[in-house]
Amino acid sequence: MEPSTLEINEIVQLSPETCRNPMFGGCLMVITEPKGWGAQGFVQALGENGEIGGQAYYRAQWDEMERTGGKAQWIISR
Repeated sequence: MEPSTLEINEIVQLSPETCRNPMFGGCLMVITEPKGWGAQGFVQALGENGEIGGQAYYRAQWDEMERTGGKAQWIISR
C-alpha cells in the first residue's frame, strides 16, 4: 500500500507476503492510530469458554497492508 490517509476504525488486510510478524499475515486489522509510517491497530482475537476475546495489537508499515474499503461497526472494549 502506498502512503495515504487512513481513518480510525478503517479496516486493512495484512499481507501474508510482507507482514513482519507471520502470525498476522492475512488478518484484517482495525486502525486505531494512523501514523506517518503506517498505522497501529488490532486484530480481534477469538475468545474461549463462551467469552469474547481481546485485541491483538500490531504496528503495520505501509508495505504490510492493503485497504479493504470498509470500517468496523463494533469495537469491543475490555
